[in-house]
Formats: sequence, C-alpha cells, structure tokens
Amino acid sequence: MKRYSKLIIAAIIALIFIGTFVFLWQKSQKKPVVYSELAAETMDIRKTTIITGKIEPRNEVNVKPQISGIIAELLKEPGQHVQQGEVIAKVKVIPDMGQLSSAESRVRLADINLKQIETDYERIKTLHDQKVVSDEDYEKSRQQLQQAREEKSAAVDALQVVRDGVSKSNASASSTLIRSTITGVILDIPVKVGNSVINSNTFNDGTTIATVANMNDLIFRGNIDETEVGQLAIGIPMKITIGALQDLEFDANLEYISPKATESNGANQFEIKAAVMLPTTSNTLRSGYSANAEIVLASATQVLTVPESAIEFSGDSTFVYVLKGKADKPADQQYERTAVETGLSDGVNIEIKSGLKKGDKVRGPQIITDDETQNN
Repeated sequence: MKRYSKLIIAAIIALIFIGTFVFLWQKSQKKPVVYSELAAETMDIRKTTIITGKIEPRNEVNVKPQISGIIAELLKEPGQHVQQGEVIAKVKVIPDMGQLSSAESRVRLADINLKQIETDYERIKTLHDQKVVSDEDYEKSRQQLQQAREEKSAAVDALQVVRDGVSKSNASASSTLIRSTITGVILDIPVKVGNSVINSNTFNDGTTIATVANMNDLIFRGNIDETEVGQLAIGIPMKITIGALQDLEFDANLEYISPKATESNGANQFEIKAAVMLPTTSNTLRSGYSANAEIVLASATQVLTVPESAIEFSGDSTFVYVLKGKADKPADQQYERTAVETGLSDGVNIEIKSGLKKGDKVRGPQIITDDETQNN
C-alpha cells in the first residue's frame, strides 16, 4: 500500500512540474504583433496656436490734481461711469508758506502802486480840465490807472489761488475740483478722504486720484514665440476666450506685432495686440481678465489626411505602411512600406499630397493587450 502511495505522490509531483514548465514556456513565447488600421480620408486641417494674455482698455488715463492739498471729498466710486469734465473729487488746498508770503507781498505792492497812480491821475485830470495838461498826457495817466487796477486784481486772484486754490474770477474752473479728462468707467480710486496729494511737476509724477478707461474699446495683449511670429500678419482674425467666462467667445483682429523681441524664460517673445470686437450691449468684460487667443496660422480645405501617428519619418522622407489584401488573422496582415509626400499638420492629422488615395488602409500604432501592459 505504501508503494502505491509513493507512486501516486511521484505522479502528482511530475504533473505539477510538467504543468509549470508548459505554463512558463507558453508565457515566454513572443506574442504576435497586431497593429491598428487607419483609413485615409478627406477633411479640413487647421494649424493653430494659442496665445495667453489679458484683456485691457486701449486708453487708460490716470487723473491727477493740478494743485497739492488734501482730499476733502470723493464724489465717485470705482465702477461708476463718468463723462469728460465730471467732478470726481475735491481737494482742500494747503498753501505753501513761501508762495503765500510772496502773493501777499504782491498784493501790498499793487495796492501801494494803485494809490499813488490814483493820486497822480486825479491831479492830472484837474489840470486837464483847466486846459493846462494836454490830452495825450491825460490819456497816458488814465491808461496807467487802468493797468494798476488790473495788476491789483491779478495780485488778489493769485493770492486767493495760493491760499484757497480758487479765485472769484475763475471759480467755475477751480483747480480744487478734480475732473475726469475722458469719458469712461472709473477702474480705481487709490486715495481716500484725508490723503495728501501733490500735483505733477518736474520732480515727480504726482498723485493719481482715479484711473478712468473707455471699456467699449478693449484690446487683447499677449506674447507669441519667435518660431510662430513670422506666420502672423496684421489684420488676421482671432478667437478670444476668457478664463472667467467660459461660455463666451469674442472675435478680434490683430493690429500690432512688436518689431522687437523680449526674453522670457530663455525664449524670445514678441508682443502682439488685437482689437476685441464687443457686442453692442456688452458689460461683461473687465480690465485685467486673463484670456487666450486662438490664431489660425495655416489651413487646408478638404485634403487627404491620415493620423500623424501612422507616419514614419526617416531623414527628409516620410513613409506609411499600406495594408495589402486581407488576412484571416490580424497578426497575419501584410503591409507595404510606401513613400508619401506630406503637407500641413494640426498635430493630430497630417495632409497627404501624394502616395495615397482616399480609402487606403494604413498601419497605425501597435495594439497593446492587457497582458502585455501587466508584463511591462
């Protein structure tokens, strides 16, 4: 009995050994290579590029005061629409003591001069009435009196401007009233009531009271790589998409290409600008929106194409593998290496100018099974 038991155990071990050997042998056998099949067909091809940039107004103006002082009142807020000449803020003047002293001195001197000339005029007028002084001397004295009065008035106005920022004679054009220089939307008011402001002069740019822009005239500004800028031309159309407004798309026309490159991350970039065409009733765009512009660099209509993955590149030549006949098994398919002339590519499909005809089947990428994926 023991003898039979040993034989059975030996047989079982032998079967396991043989089965393992057969399994490993089968696994070690090279799987037949199977390729996908792709058909040559006609379609439209467009080579496009995407440019990242932002939307901004064509004209953005910084409104600055004509005098130095303190913000006394703000009459507008960011986002409000203003007309040219409309008051945005009021400034309370803090007079410069040197200028104030000089203006007061000028008033005093003008007053002294006027009193002297008035006395002289009265004397000459009396003598003229007595026929002692000629008409010419009388007219000259009267002219001097008028000039002295004008000088006194100008000195008083100058004092009021230095002290108050406005004079009685030009109250309607007061420099204490900060007015918008263009019609548009207020983008920003970077000051608050009580802030000190200075006017623009030789030594500084002055304090910005408000930033105003015409939001009906917007441009797209971005940068394009030097490898693609040569394919652009002024006037070509663009499609603008806004990152924050995915459902909206705007047309634009390229209107500027920088003649000089700027280096960015080791690459030469050229600035471009495009006029954005807005709907007549559009209030959706805001200054500074991030945007992408799609530009068609080249296109071909109804040309013969194959997926670019089917192309074999060898030096300056290109080839495809054309299916010959039809085999019973995919692994037995036969392909013929054929030279083709290629044209425009959109990165997925490529134009075939010669070497193929519509409907031809070509060899595509190898089909990878799940077993091969696991083994890799």
